[in-house]
Amino acid sequence: MSLAGDIRSFFKGDVETSAKTRDEYSRDASLFRVKPQIVVFPKDAADVCNLVSYVAKKKREGVLVSLTARSGGTDMTGGSLSESIVMVFTRYMNHWKGFMGEYAIVEPGMYYRDFDVETKKHGLILPSYPASREICAIGGMVSNNAGGEKNLKYGKTERYVKKITMVLGDGKLHVFKPLHKEEWEQKMREDGIEGDIYRRMRELIMSHRAIIEKARPTVSKNSSGYNLWDVFDEKRNVFDLTKVIVGSQGTLGIITDVTFQLVRPNPHSALLVLFLDDMNNLGKVIKRIMRHKPESFESYDDHTFRVAIKFFPEFATRLKSNFFKLAISFLPEIWMMLTGGVPRLVLLAEFTAKTEKEARLMAERAEKDMHAFSGLRSKIARTKAEAEKYWIMRRESFNLLRKRVRGLRAAPFIDDVVVQPEQVPEFLPKLKQIIDEYDDLIYTVAGHMGDGNFHVIPLMDPKNKRMKQTIREVARRVYDLVLAYHGSISGEHNDGLIRGAYVEDMFGKDMYELFKETKHIFDPEGIFNPGKKINVSLEEALGHMDIVSQ
Repeated sequence: MSLAGDIRSFFKGDVETSAKTRDEYSRDASLFRVKPQIVVFPKDAADVCNLVSYVAKKKREGVLVSLTARSGGTDMTGGSLSESIVMVFTRYMNHWKGFMGEYAIVEPGMYYRDFDVETKKHGLILPSYPASREICAIGGMVSNNAGGEKNLKYGKTERYVKKITMVLGDGKLHVFKPLHKEEWEQKMREDGIEGDIYRRMRELIMSHRAIIEKARPTVSKNSSGYNLWDVFDEKRNVFDLTKVIVGSQGTLGIITDVTFQLVRPNPHSALLVLFLDDMNNLGKVIKRIMRHKPESFESYDDHTFRVAIKFFPEFATRLKSNFFKLAISFLPEIWMMLTGGVPRLVLLAEFTAKTEKEARLMAERAEKDMHAFSGLRSKIARTKAEAEKYWIMRRESFNLLRKRVRGLRAAPFIDDVVVQPEQVPEFLPKLKQIIDEYDDLIYTVAGHMGDGNFHVIPLMDPKNKRMKQTIREVARRVYDLVLAYHGSISGEHNDGLIRGAYVEDMFGKDMYELFKETKHIFDPEGIFNPGKKINVSLEEALGHMDIVSQ
């Protein structure tokens, strides 16, 4: 009997092997196309347990088989792709399982947009949502340690994960959460895979503390590697393996539910918009704005600005706004473009408070502080609609560009670099200088200015024979630049296929060996999403590149 036939004999969910389904799940939001052998849709956690047990057994028998979890399919690294079995959670395992005070339990296949509706019924949110909030799902947010525009104040997904239920290689459910001394000591005395993991992970961390601390990223956010530096909190004597599971891209086990601690957001906001005509004072502007404690501090470049103005009619659809009213609201930006006054950089600083008056006052104070700088224009959005206009420009311009430029496709490979905010004025021109040397790259730069995190996603011709070589050259040069500033190659999007080959460069050989050992401790059979994050060959990854225009 075939693998698919075997699985159908015990699996309650759907097992699909049609060419159509396999093709549908051969892509995510990355550069790659990897066609799976089988696509399964588990009905419940028991299905996951049974399938993991079966795959582990087959692997021990010498069959080349593995499991890759997938939720919304918005991964930009190829992390949810596999030539073996892809397990999709959004069809059935998409439930809100419970709510207790400020805590919510949810399955990995629930879309964030649906989760957000439920949490807001209680006046609460999970603030670590990414830009793909309308199409991403919970499993991917946890597995990539997602972040977005609210991270400056609230941090990334790792801060809100309080418990994870996960299937390990023994085919059983295991619960991971922060454990105090008596609890983790008890775990270490247990037999079985969980006790073994706690003993070996504690030994690994305690025996290599100097290496781990030396490798700790110095920037405010990081999704690269395995987060070993936060597992043991020495001050509180707490051992928390959720820290290493969050951001592990399904390489350590299969998550079946997550417990989040939610937050109650401020109800009112005011948006300060800054137009920088030159970059001379950028460092001082960043520092001065940060003194006023914005909740969000975002940015986009002149390329993004031009795209927004050029395609502004499409924004009417996204804003659900009256076309003529929207056109009038764009007049100042259109005038800037016609008169050659396109800003080099646009900054969005959002201030929130319990009252509208207080939020407005915070924005006004920050704006007043900007009067000291030349080459800068500013305005405070008068209405929510006007504020939303600038947010849509930030969020949607690249998507519009991608749809309107025929024959090109998005090529996320330097899409998530991070440096210290104070290094941005020096770093950003160098970054753009590298990309501008390549005529075959059309791009926009947007990002989280308060975190020094930038998203650069070029458009490339998939039929261009130089595409792979350009990616190889640009990635090497950009990551060398990032590491020269002691930054991170990924702040939010993770490693997957596209950055796995650079993880050792970022952390060093000693730390990379600890990453490999971590993978082996959790997954000795190598059945969970192999070839992602670690043990990734750049040439093999580029061999999976989708060179057919979508």
